[in-house]
Amino acid sequence: MTLDREDFAGADLRNEGVYDSVRFSQWQSGRARTDGMSRRALLRAFGGAGLGLAGAGKLAGGSAGAQVSRRAGTLRAGTAQAAASGPILKPLPPDWFYVYESSTIGANAEMRWEIMKDKGYLVPVENFYIRDHTSTPVIDARTWQLKVFGSGLRGAPTVGNAVTFSYEDLLRMPSATVTSFIECAGNGREFFLTQEGDPVTSVPWLLGGIGVAEWRGVRLADVLDRAGLTPDAVDVMPQGLDPDYVTGGVDYGHVRRPVPVAKALDDVILAYEMNGQPLPPDNGFPLRFICPLWIGVANVKWVGQIEVSATPLFSYWNTLAYRLFGPTYPTDGILITRQVVKSSFELEWNAQLASGRPYLLTGRSWSGNGRIAYTEVSTDDGQSWQRARARDRGVPTAWQLWEIPWQPPGPGAYTVRSRATDVTGVTQPDVAPFNTREYLFDAVVKHPVTVN
Repeated sequence: MTLDREDFAGADLRNEGVYDSVRFSQWQSGRARTDGMSRRALLRAFGGAGLGLAGAGKLAGGSAGAQVSRRAGTLRAGTAQAAASGPILKPLPPDWFYVYESSTIGANAEMRWEIMKDKGYLVPVENFYIRDHTSTPVIDARTWQLKVFGSGLRGAPTVGNAVTFSYEDLLRMPSATVTSFIECAGNGREFFLTQEGDPVTSVPWLLGGIGVAEWRGVRLADVLDRAGLTPDAVDVMPQGLDPDYVTGGVDYGHVRRPVPVAKALDDVILAYEMNGQPLPPDNGFPLRFICPLWIGVANVKWVGQIEVSATPLFSYWNTLAYRLFGPTYPTDGILITRQVVKSSFELEWNAQLASGRPYLLTGRSWSGNGRIAYTEVSTDDGQSWQRARARDRGVPTAWQLWEIPWQPPGPGAYTVRSRATDVTGVTQPDVAPFNTREYLFDAVVKHPVTVN
């Protein structure tokens, strides 16, 4: 079944919020596929989703709340050597990362912000944060193939007779490069607890669940053109080769999340390089779906197949997860759209500074709406604000660097804050709206500093 184009005429489906509204109405009328989940089961799940998953996200060794108060002793301290069988393969030194691992939250390594001071615009590959639902697969590019199939292609090939591309095929195609941030939707989750008193049930990120890199690969539009894209195509869904994700006794399969064909043809690339070198295994080798300004889970790693469909698609990752549920949201939730505006100091959490000398506070600000207009800094816990000096103009799909001098008046405890405003006029608020999955924390963060 294909769709009447009048179903979405005039809708900007590159905007994920518009996309979700259109797709959900199509699903309600029986014109969308739920990827193995019945409409009844999905509605039942939506009815309970606002309450959160019972037990899901409880961290090994105690609640999230207990863990975040012991920042020096996270779930698993970073180690100088990575275990070959570990869920994350690269080394995770404790002075570079906070590490969180359990069967319910997957494998996660948060970048410590202080390591970015004087590092340049891009996050080095070895410092880039990691968010996995399961673990990093080891893939041989010599035997790997990208399979492209579905009812939105000429001849409607199935996965069994898909159009295939080898790694070398992709390297021979014209390349494209984008500098873009990738940020976990839960970045900043800890502050729902420590600043707003709300329970935290999953990975207690500070602000290090983000990274900016230069991604090089092929335009998804070029791959779809060669695969035989038809005018009937409406959705494109990449799927990873990581192990199946199982939670609450349910196997949801490989990570996959659809995007509208309008977004796929606009700015998405299939990346095989990161910062000028082949993708590392933990960052998606051999191929990663780079979806600028959309939340981290849309940037699917270890892509092995892409379905192109003439009917709307849904998966766990845009229905039961990565939606905003709670008392102020509709029963079916609101799909997480572009990332919110945020800012961070390049400063250790609970930093210890010496008195009697000046400091240059540095940091970075970013927004899913585009460039940053300006960032303000307070060194007296929000009583007064000064505008920081931008160190660059910033990239619309990345971040802006800034700095401001500070001479502490004397020894004591201080709270420094940064507050960013983007080009659309959106400013970080004092309080972030509560949601049961603790996504999209965008409030001004209170950063503790002690001057000795």
